[in-house]
Amino acid sequence: MILASQSPRRRELLSEAGFELEVLPADIDETRRGGESPVELVERLASEKAEAARTALDHAPADGLLVAADTIVWMGSEALGKPADKTDAARMLRELSGRTHHVSTGVCAMRLSGDASALATATFVETTDVTFWDLTEAEILAYVATGEPMDKAGAYGIQGAGRVLVRGISGDYANVVGLPVSRLLRELGSLSGSDRDYVADAIRIGGPLA
Repeated sequence: MILASQSPRRRELLSEAGFELEVLPADIDETRRGGESPVELVERLASEKAEAARTALDHAPADGLLVAADTIVWMGSEALGKPADKTDAARMLRELSGRTHHVSTGVCAMRLSGDASALATATFVETTDVTFWDLTEAEILAYVATGEPMDKAGAYGIQGAGRVLVRGISGDYANVVGLPVSRLLRELGSLSGSDRDYVADAIRIGGPLA
């Protein structure tokens, strides 16, 4: 599989599901367009990343699959990207404290022919609601001091120390980590043009669905 993302968390999730990956990050303009909702933004960016990666190929991977994704943390119309510095990270955490926010991941999956032409495409957005505890200033500063927030949208990682900030979630946990694997595997099954059951394969190898 070609993964059009440099996210280590996405690489880990897909590797656990049994895929051999070739990482090919896509360099695109990720500027949000006027009037574009957070959900519309991640869906568009995933599609553009997938197409940019596909056009850079001269042949398809052995399994003929390419996946691109983009994740956003948002409340209302406000999108929270990666913090610029520790001060910005603390600001974001104060904003999330005691509130429910949304994590949306846009995913674009392609099945390619041998010459990397697109035979079939599936694009979708998965959204998970995440509620934070009321955070004290000491908790916020302690978490920022770990350095964990600095490369993560919304300034936290639910799979790391940031899990203690989270009171509850509604939806797919893996989506908050960075990729809704369970839905993706089902979408890949519909694209594959074969009888392969990606969900059953992931279960057998002890992946995230086991």
